[in-house]
Amino acid sequence: MTLIPPMNDYLLSFILGIIEGLTEFLPVSSTAHLRISEAVFGIDLSNGYWKMFSIVIQLGAILCLPIYFRRRILEFLATFPRGIRGDRTAANHPLTLTILAFLCTAIPAFLLTKLIGKNLEKLSLMAWSLIIGGVVMWVVDAIYGERNKSGDVETIRSGQAIWIGLCQTLSAVFPGTSRSMSTITAGELASLSRSTALEFSFLVSIPTMVAATGYDLFKFVRHPQESGSIGGFGLNGHGVMVLSIGFLVSFLVAWAVVAWFMNWVRHRGFTPFAVYRILAGIAVLVWVVR
Repeated sequence: MTLIPPMNDYLLSFILGIIEGLTEFLPVSSTAHLRISEAVFGIDLSNGYWKMFSIVIQLGAILCLPIYFRRRILEFLATFPRGIRGDRTAANHPLTLTILAFLCTAIPAFLLTKLIGKNLEKLSLMAWSLIIGGVVMWVVDAIYGERNKSGDVETIRSGQAIWIGLCQTLSAVFPGTSRSMSTITAGELASLSRSTALEFSFLVSIPTMVAATGYDLFKFVRHPQESGSIGGFGLNGHGVMVLSIGFLVSFLVAWAVVAWFMNWVRHRGFTPFAVYRILAGIAVLVWVVR
């Protein structure tokens, strides 16, 4: 059911770029918001062009992370394997633990590829994931958010990284759960402070999102015959311009969101995002039923 009449392709690209940039790194699920938006705007999800468009705007959001955290990443590279304080080893350095968490997500997600693909089109599942994830996030942050004060990424242990990586798998299996919600909540349960859980969530998201998006892009390139058109165009000048607008808007908005979110978490908790998730999930359920 389309709620909004067809609009200019450039305006649609701009709006979807904003939605992707706003929701990719906030714990509210970009996947759910994009799927809901595509349903609202009446976008044909079987159309190859829109599949490619979703990949491109996600790449835009991903690109902001290594650039935004470039100094932190360079610092980790320069201090490997001893760490900034000189008390780390190659086995428990932040870079190693980031890769470890990624592998604990990537392997189960790869084995569950077919299930993940089926769940991506279920709006009711996304709605319940938003609601349940919001409740869990609210409760966990209320209990552990103020309790966990000390520590930083340099003090994370292997067991905590494995736990966070495994919990991140939930966001792949149950769209609407949110990758950042899963990793942040898992981090708080593992005794990490809010800011530490958030920073590690961002670090883990870099290889996770690059691998996931790269895999989607690889599948798309392997089957170019699936590429469709939008409004009668494919990868001509008009099509490239639509992709470019979505990519750039997603990158800029995601950059602003990451900077704002890092500052917000240092002084406040995640309760507003949990409340939003619950309300959004209820709204989607009502829409699906009606």
